[in-house]
Amino acid sequence: MTTSPADGDEHTRPAHHAPAPAHRPARAVATAHRQPPLIANDFYFLAHHDQTGQPRLFHAAISLGLAAGLLMELHYAGRISFSHGAVHVWRDGPTPADWLQHKILDRMLTEPQNTPVRQWLSYLATTAEEQVAQRMTQAGLLREQTTGPRWRRRTVYVPTDINTAAWPWARLSQQLRNRSDLFEHDVLLAGLVLRTQLDMALLDGASWLARDYLARLVRQLWPPWPELLGELGAAVGAAVLSHRTS
Repeated sequence: MTTSPADGDEHTRPAHHAPAPAHRPARAVATAHRQPPLIANDFYFLAHHDQTGQPRLFHAAISLGLAAGLLMELHYAGRISFSHGAVHVWRDGPTPADWLQHKILDRMLTEPQNTPVRQWLSYLATTAEEQVAQRMTQAGLLREQTTGPRWRRRTVYVPTDINTAAWPWARLSQQLRNRSDLFEHDVLLAGLVLRTQLDMALLDGASWLARDYLARLVRQLWPPWPELLGELGAAVGAAVLSHRTS
């Protein structure tokens, strides 16, 4: 799309943000990040192989997941909110320090208020993978590598450090398998994983308890995240159906 958007027990442990038993105080959230977290960067690592940079999902699912991650970043930055299936852009607020967030916000400010979330997801998805890769390359997290025969060359973004690239995958997989408490940042990553259908790979070989825990973590998220993740899941589902019937 290239058009404007204007067109109980251990196994039932509540998510980190739910009220915790008296003997087990809830872990504080929003203290793990002094700056708004770059959620899209972590999802990019999750959605690509940590050594080769090859995608773990089909392109549309990755692009939509990154688009949702960028919207999450702007919400953390205090510039957008979600309500009744639409995005509200706050015209007064802090200027994002991140150039990509700033670029997206400038574009959003030119559009009518309350543009549907699905339209913004579709619009941002057209450039999200390339733009997030550029941001990560500038930060030294990725490097460009040309692959393929001379007549069919293509650019792949390869992680500069395997351990850094593998950390979001290892961390989230272990936390879900162990049914550990998660900070909100990781619960949101788990939501992106679930709604883009990356959970089948992330939890490959895990028991049903891990998958049930993932589903409950996402289900227990406070607003506005269920709304955004619901729209993401619907968009990915439509993309999957289109991919299978094309």
